[in-house]
Amino acid sequence: MTKIAYVFPGQGSQTTGMGHDLYDNFASARAIFDQADKVLGFSLSRLCFDGPEDELRLTINAQPALLTTSIACLQAAREFAGDSLPPPAFVAGHSLGEYTALAVAGALDFGTAVYLARERGRLMYEAGLVQPGTMAAIIGLDEAPLAKVCRQTGTWIANINCPGQIAISGAVQNVSQAMDLAKANGAKRAIPLQVSGAFHTPLMQPAYDGMSRIIPTISFTKPEIPVIGNTTAHPLTTIEQIKSELLEQLCNCVQWQRSVEHMVNEGVSAFIELGPGKVLTGLIKRINSEASTVNIGDLQAVRNLAES
Repeated sequence: MTKIAYVFPGQGSQTTGMGHDLYDNFASARAIFDQADKVLGFSLSRLCFDGPEDELRLTINAQPALLTTSIACLQAAREFAGDSLPPPAFVAGHSLGEYTALAVAGALDFGTAVYLARERGRLMYEAGLVQPGTMAAIIGLDEAPLAKVCRQTGTWIANINCPGQIAISGAVQNVSQAMDLAKANGAKRAIPLQVSGAFHTPLMQPAYDGMSRIIPTISFTKPEIPVIGNTTAHPLTTIEQIKSELLEQLCNCVQWQRSVEHMVNEGVSAFIELGPGKVLTGLIKRINSEASTVNIGDLQAVRNLAES
């Protein structure tokens, strides 16, 4: 029997209009958006559906919006496909997507997860105001030479996404220097990312401090499905591991390539990306070309389940 993993995108996959067709066609998706609006005290759904895009892109909004849309995608798929939608052997999410994965695994209820995503986004944005930073995608340079570039420029490796694609993070001027040095050392491209801070580095310490006050007040339960942690690329199986991971991933590298490799080594041969865009689907194909991938991010993708 094919082993399946569900994976959930992180910040950057948001797009104006996401989830609108699911809201209009599936009661289960509508209930998710309505609950998010109620929990947050404003119309997150309107922001997802109508924008404006620059407001949706803000870290404080993008994170709860992506979590909500990804869960709505899953609920719509379940409503449409019923028992024919295969259950996951593992779940994993990229950065913010880890919160979505935890909610799907039953470690967090949805209302708590969307609240945490909003707080995480707020704290990460505020940390970026305290210590301005940015990120860049480095294409075509291996981890070891890029780590040397980071040491020379006072930057950090923030996301190891797939072979040939690694994101770096740090102070604005330092990242600019690192991009130039990476290209001088053989990188094919260095692409600045539209983010509000130096995510997944020690410059996120203020966000770590803020979340370290919030996490202990939250009620977690042991996950029903193994959740692959961003920083360890291994399953989070206890509540203490989950609490630790949610703090550690703020200031440390997202090990996405190793997370996918772990799931493949455990027998996963098919991945379902739930949420807008196809970022993770593309990364997974570059990590393991033999893996089967499906993206469920809109009404048409849900309807296509009838043919798969």
